[in-house]
Amino acid sequence: MEQEFYQGLAQRVRTIAEKADPFTRRRLLDLAKRYDVKGGSRPVNPIERPLPAPRTTPPASIFSGPGEA
Repeated sequence: MEQEFYQGLAQRVRTIAEKADPFTRRRLLDLAKRYDVKGGSRPVNPIERPLPAPRTTPPASIFSGPGEA
């Protein structure tokens, strides 16, 4: 029952997003994704971006040799 509730909310939010400006559309689609997760289903069109690798050393550009400013 709770799954149907959240799935219904996600669908309503997507319908509203179709008529919204780009900024609001993005926010509404993010909200719909959260409702999908709560409803137990996966997002319709997931876009996953890998996180950048953590740096273990500072970038070489901050090192300067002797005599360089």
